[in-house]
Amino acid sequence: MAKKKAPDGPNRIAAQNRKARHNYTIEDTLEAGIMLTGSEVKSLRLGRATISESFAKADGDEIFLLNAHIPEYKQAGPFNHAPARPRKLLLRRRQIDKLLMAVQREGITLVPLKIYFNERGMAKVELGIAAGKRKHDKRQADKSRDWDRQKARLMRDKG
Repeated sequence: MAKKKAPDGPNRIAAQNRKARHNYTIEDTLEAGIMLTGSEVKSLRLGRATISESFAKADGDEIFLLNAHIPEYKQAGPFNHAPARPRKLLLRRRQIDKLLMAVQREGITLVPLKIYFNERGMAKVELGIAAGKRKHDKRQADKSRDWDRQKARLMRDKG
């Protein structure tokens, strides 16, 4: 039998945190599984989740995703989920230890960059180990991005 493809295609992004790369310097990224209920998966497949204000936090030997808003799935009826509940992230022990050591450093936080579905249709979270940017760093990044755009435009016009 032929392999089934996900109806939306592989690596379909369900939610993305676009401001994360503007507000933080991403030092490293890693992929984590996420424990979801059935109605949460259905809602994610509709692409209605918001992770712009969310973050990951360690609680003992586990890591949880907090403030991620996955709205209720209407057709679930009484079996629906709480939209902003903490969700456990599924990681290996070595990855958890690495994240715990990173978070202990001052100014480091765990920021979800995107929630997506992999080739097998499993929901995954891309976590970034991030350090906050200062205002002048953000301005410098904007300035260099604008200059790169102008440079590309000039090169394109020259031929």
